[in-house]
Amino acid sequence: MKQLLTLHKIPLLLFLASCAFYWAFAFDLDRTDLIKLFGLYGALFFLSWKLLQLEKDNFKLLFGAAIVFRLIFLFAMPNLSQDFYRFIWDGKLMLQGINPYLVTPDEFITNPPIEGAKTLYNSMGELSAGNPTNYPPLNQLFFALAALLGGNSIIGAVVSLRLFIIAADVGIYYFGRNLLKKLNLPENRIFWYLLNPFIIIELTGNLHFEGVMVLFLLASLYFLQMKKWVLSSILFACSVSVKLIPLLFLPLLFRYLKLKKALAFYGLTSFFVLLFFLPFLSEAFFTNYTASVGLWFQKFEFNASIYYLIRWIGFRLQGYNIIHLAGPVLGIIVFLFVILLSFHRRNKSLPGLLTSMLFSISVYLFLATTVHPWYLVTPLLISIFTGYRFVPVWSLLIVLSYSAYAHPAFEENLWLVALEYLVVFGFMGYEVFKRTKNPIFQAPNSRKI
Repeated sequence: MKQLLTLHKIPLLLFLASCAFYWAFAFDLDRTDLIKLFGLYGALFFLSWKLLQLEKDNFKLLFGAAIVFRLIFLFAMPNLSQDFYRFIWDGKLMLQGINPYLVTPDEFITNPPIEGAKTLYNSMGELSAGNPTNYPPLNQLFFALAALLGGNSIIGAVVSLRLFIIAADVGIYYFGRNLLKKLNLPENRIFWYLLNPFIIIELTGNLHFEGVMVLFLLASLYFLQMKKWVLSSILFACSVSVKLIPLLFLPLLFRYLKLKKALAFYGLTSFFVLLFFLPFLSEAFFTNYTASVGLWFQKFEFNASIYYLIRWIGFRLQGYNIIHLAGPVLGIIVFLFVILLSFHRRNKSLPGLLTSMLFSISVYLFLATTVHPWYLVTPLLISIFTGYRFVPVWSLLIVLSYSAYAHPAFEENLWLVALEYLVVFGFMGYEVFKRTKNPIFQAPNSRKI
């Protein structure tokens, strides 16, 4: 035992230091304290990198550390996001047999039909309270289960949500490691995801369900590689029914599956997505849901890159914010880019398909009007199967976007936004144009970590 401790002395110290920093993040951090926020975040990145570097072949130790880091947050209230209050609100509505897509919290608060409504309403924020829910039906099912298991306790619901997300990360470890093995890539790359402090903080800490969504997406890709496309399509539908973003990848499957199977895949996926939505469908549902989704293209702005440049030009030329014009146009550009990418011959192989997926979601985020930190979960997971590292670098820098919380009026520091994207674009440009001969579609296949 003594010899074992001596052999792993430094990794043990790194593990204990990480535990202390995660505890401070979970229980002793105010999001307005930027120095502490940035300091803890940066330190955790360094500690995780060193731990992975020193113990890259010790899967039991690394996986155990990943689970312990997540369990530290188990009874903590999220301190960087208030979205979970809306999750619980929607879940409680579901338990009362009320369709959460038909009413906003603002409309219900005068005569709330759920226990603890005032606390949830006052805590979720004006933006969430004033708009219809945009969370797809399978996500709503998790919210309802958490509300049921949590009873009248908010922390009980939080613990339930957190356990769902931790369980999803366990599934990602299983499918991710096996898919890496089948692609002849280093299996320890799965820890680029599992030990990334960004993933631990944004998913387990802040309760965002992108982790559950990418679990279904990853499982779909795994069974797609196993040529079990029927099961793959069902899992893909589950992913879409947690978050809509995987819809972006559907056109890319055309060359991989070929025409007949691709059409069958699309049809089966559409059927199961419709099946999930079926209990909620009504005329009011379509009105509210399309309006809610449309807000992301025509109203909301946060941590954008190219859009902010366009907005600046719009103010100079027109004298007002042109988001209502620029948002939809940028969405169309993303759609056309993905369609063009879907015809590339490299999509016939899974490594090429994964690389196309990475650049599709990256272009989507680069052109988006709103890029919350947790939006990086999808490209980060996909990136470990391609070898491109600009997304892990982005996951370190994305914490700069939280500088907005330090301002009473929630104003962004555009210098920090510019720094974030200059580094990301610079690093991506280096990888694309300097490190590969056919950059956008070549998937590095190095056996190194």
